[in-house]
Parts: sequence; C-alpha cells; structure tokens
Amino acid sequence: QVQLVESGGGLVQPGGSLRLSCAASGSIFSIYAMGWYRQAPGKQRDLVAVISSGGSTDYADSVKGRFTISRDNAKNTVYLQMNSLKPEDTAVYYCNMNIELATMRRVQFRYWGQGTLVTVSE
Repeated sequence: QVQLVESGGGLVQPGGSLRLSCAASGSIFSIYAMGWYRQAPGKQRDLVAVISSGGSTDYADSVKGRFTISRDNAKNTVYLQMNSLKPEDTAVYYCNMNIELATMRRVQFRYWGQGTLVTVSE
C-alpha cells in the first residue's frame, strides 16, 4: 500500500557532499516522524537523524554540524544533506517513516526504504 523510494547515494571523496531523498507514495493519510538510519558492513543499523511532523530535528552525535535533515510534506519526501563526509560515513542509508494510512485511520505503520549505498573514499 505504501512504498518508500530512496535516491542520491553514490561514491564521494572525503570532504564532499551528497543529498539523499526518500519519497513515499500510496494510500497515505498523514506522515508523522521521518528519519534516516545507516548500516555499515558488519554493524547494526543506527539512527542518523530524525524530524518530527512539526519540524523538530535530532541527530546522532557523529553527524551533528555536518548533516541536515529536512522534509517536504507536500511531496511526502524527506531529505538528508550530508556535508564534510568522512570515510566512516560509508554505509547503506535507509529512510523510515511513520505513516497513517487513508484506509486504516488512527494507526501508524512504520515503513522502510530499500536502502541506498553511500561510499566515502579516495
């Protein structure tokens, strides 16, 4: 019923920038919190940044001051602007949204994107 499609990953040199996007489509009534997670090889999936429906944001300490999360509610889209990238930022990045369906009101479901690979290397 709902699909999250990510884009924007790729290979970038240390110090470079990338912008990730994640667009939701389907039978959506409302989207609450949106977030980005990442999973490096052999490690668990960790929260990178989250943005509430009201626009409040929170970041992992490792990305504060370098990454910015934002959302466009009209487009059901969340973004992650990543600046001053470091090799340790290399991971698969996943978007996440808490969504209330038009066909099932007053209940939130959690949806994940398919993941996009970000590689920071010379």
